[in-house]
Amino acid sequence: MAMHGTSLLVPSVQELVKQPITKVPEQYLQPNQDLVVVCNTTSLPKVPVINLHKLLSNDTIELENFDHACREWGFFQLINHGVNTLLVENMKKGVEQFFNLPIDEKKKYWQTPNDMQGFGQLFVVSDEQKLEWQDMFYINTLPLDSRHPHLIPSIPKPFRDHLETYCLELKQLAFTIIGRMEKTLKIKTNELVEFFEDAIHQGMRINYYPPCPQPEHVIGVSPHSDMGALTILLQANDVEGLQIRKDGQWISVQPLPNAFVINIGDMLEILTNGIYRSIEHRGTVNSKKERISIATFHRLQMSSVIGPTPSLITAERPALFKTISVADYINRYLSRQLDGKSNLDNVKIKVEMDK
Repeated sequence: MAMHGTSLLVPSVQELVKQPITKVPEQYLQPNQDLVVVCNTTSLPKVPVINLHKLLSNDTIELENFDHACREWGFFQLINHGVNTLLVENMKKGVEQFFNLPIDEKKKYWQTPNDMQGFGQLFVVSDEQKLEWQDMFYINTLPLDSRHPHLIPSIPKPFRDHLETYCLELKQLAFTIIGRMEKTLKIKTNELVEFFEDAIHQGMRINYYPPCPQPEHVIGVSPHSDMGALTILLQANDVEGLQIRKDGQWISVQPLPNAFVINIGDMLEILTNGIYRSIEHRGTVNSKKERISIATFHRLQMSSVIGPTPSLITAERPALFKTISVADYINRYLSRQLDGKSNLDNVKIKVEMDK
């Protein structure tokens, strides 16, 4: 098993496309990807939109919509989320400027062989592996003692100050969303939230997908489900690229202005005993324009143990997942290439069917 939290070092795709190039280098070619995008997207279902203001007002219809989104989609766009609009805009600007730093400046932030934090890629476990068409910058943000000692302190101001405020606002938003899940699941107040109160870990992954001369032959992010509990994604520009797998089809998420895209991760699927589901998704690229996004992940800390919430285990719905340490689950997830929901499948309890 690979050491926890490491990934092989890779070159910058953003620098590669500055040359410019007309053909994709061999290491990025992924011809077996199911990358056919349906042109007539009007016939496809749309990712649900949830109004947080209505949700917090106990609007009956919005609570039903929220419950449906968590059960059937695992994804929704959140509007009226209460996070300061100016802060969100400052994050978008800051991220764009950060990725546009000269390469010599960026090298100060590059990953090292023993730490996945910094510029680079994740889940690169062999030199022969096909690479994704993206650069990313990953940092642990909360708790403070999980941070890389030099990365965040060296981020230029004012972006650093905006990032600090943003990560605290999103932590609170994550608690708010999980609190609403308790209501729609009809379990006790704080029964889910208490898992996270003293043990929430937050990480931030800023993604940069450069334009690609052969977009149909590469992948921005391979199909996967998120290992954590709740992901809050901000599209930093209006370029589409996020797709989710729904009923056997890839459906593009068309980002709404001033909305977050929220998705459920594996840990919440385990905690809700499979009632609320993590969903496979991927990132695609295009030939014309860069795409930038900011994903903020919330999960339990390494010292936690995770399993189905006791009140969601019933005679009709027995436990669907084994109890497992968070450290073990994360180590398994990080030690291999992204591969759909295979890591979660490994902790499912196989129920014997009557013959």
